Amino acid sequence: MFTSSTPNPQEQEDCKSEASKLWQQATQQQQAGELSAALKSLQQSLVLFQTVRNCQKQAQVLCCLALVAYNLRDYNGAISYSHECLSLAQNIKDLQIQVQALSHLGNAYRHLGDNHKAIESLRICLEIAQQLQDERSQIAALNNLGLVYKALNDIPQTIELQQQSLEITRQLQDHWGEEQVLKNLGNCCYALGYYAKAINYYEQCLAIARSLNRSRSAIQLLKNLGNACHAIGEYNKAITYHEERLVLAQQIQDTRTQEQCLDSLGIACETLGDYAKAIIYYEKRLELARSLNRRSNEQQILASLRVACYALGDYVKAMEYQQQIK
Repeated sequence: MFTSSTPNPQEQEDCKSEASKLWQQATQQQQAGELSAALKSLQQSLVLFQTVRNCQKQAQVLCCLALVAYNLRDYNGAISYSHECLSLAQNIKDLQIQVQALSHLGNAYRHLGDNHKAIESLRICLEIAQQLQDERSQIAALNNLGLVYKALNDIPQTIELQQQSLEITRQLQDHWGEEQVLKNLGNCCYALGYYAKAINYYEQCLAIARSLNRSRSAIQLLKNLGNACHAIGEYNKAITYHEERLVLAQQIQDTRTQEQCLDSLGIACETLGDYAKAIIYYEKRLELARSLNRRSNEQQILASLRVACYALGDYVKAMEYQQQIK
């Protein structure tokens, strides 16, 4: 390093150049998933920016350090870097860096279970983001606050925050973000037993997932819709959703989901008293499980078939399935 306490102009330029290279190197390491190496590069970069007393760059590097520490699950480290960053950002009146530091701070506190400090940090983060009219940061703050209230089991407050987030994502025409928020809202309403509201959110979310050709997301949403309809006794509607899910699972050759769909369809038909149709679905599932050599699933399906055959009064077939159970 440099011998003098105050580097001369040439030394300062060399210092800045080396610090910037290390910062760029850290970015590449982060993208490659080499987080420990990125942390080391950022720490070296920070020392050099401190040497030349560049507060702006120090704050930016500290913000990156907080994020890397967070991703390494070093939440205490993330908190320490965030506080350092916040202090510098406040001194230089950089509101954008303050928003980022407060976001990292809030998330780290949440992971440590310090929900009061998490809420405090994220509320300030939201206020500054609103002051800056930074919609993306507002969405992030609202969603992160929602996670804290969800951890506190305050689902109504979680829903309120997510609804605010939904409004902004729609203003931005951010369909991917809108899909995520709608799914979260559906899950929260489902958890509270507000099944009709959950179905409404899931259906809106499904429409977006289909428009974006997101088959995996659509498959999960169809499952949620089927379960919610089943919960309120709309069994025929549940069957429709599970059948749609089955078709999608077949298209992408997802055999595990196909099995789940056939099981859900069989259960829904049994609930309606349509044992003959339930048996058809269970037999299809049995055929699939056997083709994939899934022994444990096979035993469960045989038991379901035996029960359905008894309910239908087909005792001969019920005994056949009973004999296959080991």
